[in-house]
Amino acid sequence: MKSEFEWIAIDLQLCMHCGACVGTCPNNALFLHDLTVGANEKCKGCGTCTLVCPVGAIEKEDGSEGR
Repeated sequence: MKSEFEWIAIDLQLCMHCGACVGTCPNNALFLHDLTVGANEKCKGCGTCTLVCPVGAIEKEDGSEGR
């Protein structure tokens, strides 16, 4: 199951809920709530979260990785 946002898609089955993406987002767009990771309108698609996810659960919507 994927949660898709404007700029990123998060594979909720792969996600370990470690919070690495939340802590590294320069726009404070990601959040961890009740073991679910989500994004809000602050996401600008920079891709920083895709680079720090230890299991590759986050992808940019255009299929690229990172900036």
